[in-house]
Amino acid sequence: MQKHEQSYWGGVVKSMGLVFGDIGTSPIYTLSVIFALTKPTPDNIYGILSLIVWTLFVLVTVEYAWLAMSLGRKGEGGTIVLKEILVRLLKGGRAMGFIGMLSFIGVSLLLGDGVITPAISILSAVEGLELIPVTANLSEAGVIAIAATIAIILFIFQSKGTDKVAGAFGPLMVLWFSALTVSGLIAIAGHPEVLKSISPWYAIKFFLDNGMSGFFVLSEVILCATGGEALYADMGHLGRKPIVRAWYFVFVALVINYLGQGAFLLEHQHEKNTLFAMIHGQAPYLYIPFLLLTILATVIASQALISGVFSIIYQGITTRIMPLMKVDYTSSHLKSQIYIGSVNWTLMVLVLFIMLLFKKSENLAAAYGLAVTGSMAITGIMMTMIFANTTKKWKVPIAVAVTVVDFVFLIANLNKLPHGGYWSLILASVPFLTILLWTKGQRALYRALKPLDVETFLMSYEQIYAKNRTIPGIGLFFTREWAVVPPYVVHCIIRSNIIYERNVFISIIRTDEPFGVSYKLTENRGTGLDSFEIFAGYMEVIDIETLLKKNNIHEKVIFYGVEDITTNNPIWKVFNAIKKLSPNFVQFNQLPASKLQGVLTRVEM
Repeated sequence: MQKHEQSYWGGVVKSMGLVFGDIGTSPIYTLSVIFALTKPTPDNIYGILSLIVWTLFVLVTVEYAWLAMSLGRKGEGGTIVLKEILVRLLKGGRAMGFIGMLSFIGVSLLLGDGVITPAISILSAVEGLELIPVTANLSEAGVIAIAATIAIILFIFQSKGTDKVAGAFGPLMVLWFSALTVSGLIAIAGHPEVLKSISPWYAIKFFLDNGMSGFFVLSEVILCATGGEALYADMGHLGRKPIVRAWYFVFVALVINYLGQGAFLLEHQHEKNTLFAMIHGQAPYLYIPFLLLTILATVIASQALISGVFSIIYQGITTRIMPLMKVDYTSSHLKSQIYIGSVNWTLMVLVLFIMLLFKKSENLAAAYGLAVTGSMAITGIMMTMIFANTTKKWKVPIAVAVTVVDFVFLIANLNKLPHGGYWSLILASVPFLTILLWTKGQRALYRALKPLDVETFLMSYEQIYAKNRTIPGIGLFFTREWAVVPPYVVHCIIRSNIIYERNVFISIIRTDEPFGVSYKLTENRGTGLDSFEIFAGYMEVIDIETLLKKNNIHEKVIFYGVEDITTNNPIWKVFNAIKKLSPNFVQFNQLPASKLQGVLTRVEM
């Protein structure tokens, strides 16, 4: 039994609230955007519906629900997990550098996506106000102002934690998918001939009829699958089974709604906002409640994405590819419920900036999709490599076929670059450059610090301890690993003769599993010298104080190293600035301030 095991329906409802908001709200804008660029002739409508159905099947069901979700570590998923699996399988070598770079790009694209998704979802929902007589003449600025207000409220509430309201997300999304299904079925009943577009022949015919311009339509078709990557990235919240089960319901609801919108378009070719116009035509009295439900659904979608961004960054911090940041834990029992203030406010500013820059959801759609297809292609490459190196070699041809489809979509999306697509690359480049600078800087700093091996250290240590000038109590010293002694410890103990009756070297080692905490206390490494090693998963929140007390370590003082970097290299100057702005290791782990003693070490880089 997994820790996530829960009732069948309970799991499905929760998944709908936490995982499917993004992909579930794509029917609001997908067809409107496609047919703003393509003539809604019956042949084109059948062709595009066929493309949408098969895109959802290949890119979401096959790539994520079947292939990617069979690869998890203790129930966690995502690009960093794929990297950790490959690290174990490949055990070093040239491929490792390639895998590291791929995972950095994948993580950065997902983070860039975290800005565009809330902006396009909320804007497209608010644009539905144009069909209500009272707000029909609402200006573009008015639409942006309402969307921006909703976004600001959403970000302000993040610090409170979503734990308390998350319970309502599932039922609301069930209501949303039910509304999509019912409206779709009503429209299909009027034109049952749209059902034939489920056949892949219509997708092929669309390409044959439209040639190159048909190929570029794929860059808009991908909008129906944005959010598909969340199935895998959010696996840690709920486990695999409930998400896959919920996806089958969501898949059916989305297909029925897209077919319904297609049926509506056969009669109303000139409607701009397909979904809203269809609902307005079917049930004018229910239009306003539906619009409110739409806005709620987009808020839930944005919420899930913001939580996902926090999780990715926390994984990045603990696997040492990103700088430390102040993390607040908003739930006493849900480890996945975290809040990172600096990330939250940066995201908010960027979302508002993107709304003001693009003004309309269809303009934003012109920039949207590059990051998603790039992320999907990277997942495809990494999955193929994993299957090729395990006993599941029979999955390799399927993974290769899916990856080829990913690349076809990615190439089609390159034509978005001049139309604002470069913004998704600009947004992704910020985390990417930060990761590169941080990982390279940490390595260079470690080399520049010239740590001492423990054997050399122990020779001097024993001589000083033998002089019997020890300070009563226990002194704690943080080190990266037991066998390597950082310069600040040498400075404290050897040069300054600060030596306690009992000295404990404490190190935190992050394992390549997401969860699990174990520890090992080794006494008498030297006279009055012990080591305490904590092994923790990269999603774990560690309560160091409790673990120390459990092992009867009641420290008098906690020493840690602070590096004062001097450099003429402009790149290392930026690295130094980031290091100064980010909290240090002991602040991140929330240790008692009254016992802390920082020891400065000057380093030339």
